Amino acid sequence: MDKPHHKKAIGVKWVYRTKLNPDGFVNKYKARLIVKGYAQVFGVDCLETFAPVARLETIRMLMSLAAQKGWIIHQMDVKSTFLNGYLEEEIFVEQPEGLIVQGQEEKVYRLRKALYGLK
Repeated sequence: MDKPHHKKAIGVKWVYRTKLNPDGFVNKYKARLIVKGYAQVFGVDCLETFAPVARLETIRMLMSLAAQKGWIIHQMDVKSTFLNGYLEEEIFVEQPEGLIVQGQEEKVYRLRKALYGLK
């Protein structure tokens, strides 16, 4: 889509990693597209920064309540939870290097889901 006048597009960059086997040989190459979140300005590009972290006291209270009521407790660790939620704000990013459409260099992408590095 065309670059909006009311919002600025955030830059993106590629991060490359080489995964190795236990014997030291290359297993696979990985690439991740991330947003340059440090370029976001509070109040302009983002209004709130949220990190879902539970306090130890809260966990302790829930454990004691579950023991008292006889509830079953399950543990789950999700590393990419923030990537599964849809964005409520309009966030635009520039075209990533290597995927720029010829003749449409001024176009931007509107994110529907979060990318790593986004505030």
